[in-house]
Amino acid sequence: MGSMTDAVKGFGVTFSHMFKKTVTTHYPEKPDPTAPRYHGRHILNRYPDGLEKCIGCELCAWACPADAIFVEGGDNTDDERFSPGERYASNYQINYARCIFCGLCIEACPTRSLTMSNEYELARDNRQDLIFTKEQLLAPLLPGMEQPPHPMRLGDTEKDYYLGAPANPGTSAGAETR
Repeated sequence: MGSMTDAVKGFGVTFSHMFKKTVTTHYPEKPDPTAPRYHGRHILNRYPDGLEKCIGCELCAWACPADAIFVEGGDNTDDERFSPGERYASNYQINYARCIFCGLCIEACPTRSLTMSNEYELARDNRQDLIFTKEQLLAPLLPGMEQPPHPMRLGDTEKDYYLGAPANPGTSAGAETR
């Protein structure tokens, strides 16, 4: 007897939904906006002069529970400087076939280099194309930025990048600008 009442309850849910207005989204032509805090594709950020914030520390790779991040650090030199630190990420890859978008890599990043965007359209025809390289993940150069490698522009020392407010390009962080 109990199974009969359960079946009637189930049909009741079905009948109640039959007369509701259908929800149709026009996805490819007009995608719905994502929530502001949506975790989408990763971005490797830059300083205002164009140097990379990533120092190649590999903490994001160690924090990743899905083992989706590969980082290979390289040493900066005075002739070839990619970040204000001693090291930079010479090779950086994120495998989106493995990434679970948990955000633990973001929390592990000491320089706030790695952040997540709202981009969610990551489908590809080939699994190899789901491995994003450093060039694909780096934030684009904005006006006033210079493509690394180049000398530090925001100040004379690495401390100016990490502790002070960014100064105008060509001046030290503590100098007055009028």
